[in-house]
Amino acid sequence: MDKTISTLDWSLIRAFLAVAETGSLSAAARRLGASQPTLGRQIRQLEETLGQTLFHRRPKGLALSANGHALMPGAQKMQAALHEIELTAAGRQTGLDGSVRITASNMVSMHILPPILARLRAAQPGIHVDIAPSDSSENLLFREADIALRMYRPRQLELVARHLGDIRLGIYASRAYLDRAGRPRTMAELFEHPIIGYDRNEEIIRELQSRGFPATRDWFALRCDNHAVNWELVRAGCGIGFGQAGIAAADRQVEEIALDIALPMLPVWLATHQSLRHTPRIALVWTALAEGLAPHMA
Repeated sequence: MDKTISTLDWSLIRAFLAVAETGSLSAAARRLGASQPTLGRQIRQLEETLGQTLFHRRPKGLALSANGHALMPGAQKMQAALHEIELTAAGRQTGLDGSVRITASNMVSMHILPPILARLRAAQPGIHVDIAPSDSSENLLFREADIALRMYRPRQLELVARHLGDIRLGIYASRAYLDRAGRPRTMAELFEHPIIGYDRNEEIIRELQSRGFPATRDWFALRCDNHAVNWELVRAGCGIGFGQAGIAAADRQVEEIALDIALPMLPVWLATHQSLRHTPRIALVWTALAEGLAPHMA
């Protein structure tokens, strides 16, 4: 065996992939939970071991060299093989104690998960839960999360997914705002108010356009792609926005604006890797989430 290859270890390959995918040592360090100097040393060690320059140093980060690009497919295969081993091993665990990592949207993580996890912890204190709030998709195949709550149907063949139901969306504003500015009774009156919408995300715009409204980004007086921030803007009285009916119903500070418009439903899917589905603690958390989310379904 080539001595160079035999001296490689996974930590160096992992560092290489993180830097290649994020484009900088600082971003890679945040992803891996490591320090930037450690990542820098690992990249230098890998380059010295291989006798090749893998990255070009740029003012705004690191860019893969031709040698680095050539290394990527093999490194990705190594990563996939390691994750497959981890998933297989995790799927054969029989005890309840241990960690379960859940990823869900910021809104679900903030407003729906806490009481569900409080009940879970009271019943099963040996299960430690890691929460990864994110409106982007965590990768279940690479075990960035064990269980995902997603607002779309997962398509990967290796995943087991269950449609829990649909969440109703509504139009809301704070009661204080409506008392001050008046309650719109038609869609035309609605757009006389400041509307809270997205910045780069065009979901609301496309939905309004599909219903015949000439919506543009400029329609929104306040724009943010973080749903949790948007909801706080609604609660603070900044204007009128959109939200989940179950979360809004529990908030006395806001009021629904009933207009003759059918907003889309928000599908909720629970997903995990098929190797983990029947691991006892994964199965238990899966059931707890399904039962806890049931009251939020339309």
